[in-house]
Amino acid sequence: MLTLFLDLDGTLIDPKEGITTSIQYALEKVGADDIPDANDLTWCIGPPLISSFEILLGAGADLEEALGHYREEFVDTGMYDAEVYDGIGEMFDAFHQVEAQMFVATSKPEIYAQEIIEHFGIHAHVQRLFGSQLDGTLSDKTELLKYALDETGADPARSVMLGDRRFDIFGARNNDIPNVGALWGYAEEGEMHMAEADALAGAPEEVPEIVFDLLGLDAE
Repeated sequence: MLTLFLDLDGTLIDPKEGITTSIQYALEKVGADDIPDANDLTWCIGPPLISSFEILLGAGADLEEALGHYREEFVDTGMYDAEVYDGIGEMFDAFHQVEAQMFVATSKPEIYAQEIIEHFGIHAHVQRLFGSQLDGTLSDKTELLKYALDETGADPARSVMLGDRRFDIFGARNNDIPNVGALWGYAEEGEMHMAEADALAGAPEEVPEIVFDLLGLDAE
């Protein structure tokens, strides 16, 4: 059976407004000298936030305090300040037609990610969501995908990871999962090429055909 592991932020939904606003709030609360513009914070979308705050605040900063303020704002106002990308519905329909099983695999804390996919109706298309824990457990994509494979019993050779950041590609490769880079997300210029993704998709509607070709499957 074909199995799809799907990143959430920057792949299924565009979370820019909610995430960047929450980061700005956290930086303000901890007294940061510089509060970047939202467009200068898009690189924070995808990797674990604790790592992003380490870069934003520098050595010696209380990263847990910043993360706490972020979550306070995110839960209060930012969680649903996002949009499902155009074409995601068509992508889901195409995979349903071949009876593929689909799972969300995100570094975002599972407790928040589950609420988000239910809010936007994504939960109706996937069997399960795999996310991190609030203490950071499973925030690394390699560890997360290993856990997901163990839990689902999916064959890596018959699976594909779709994601918009290098972390998705590296995590998939480390688990012998073929991968597709989503070029509509928040990868920096050339990031997907540097990560050497197995294939690249310019829009969600392109993904099914790319996946079928990648695995040598007949979609008819």
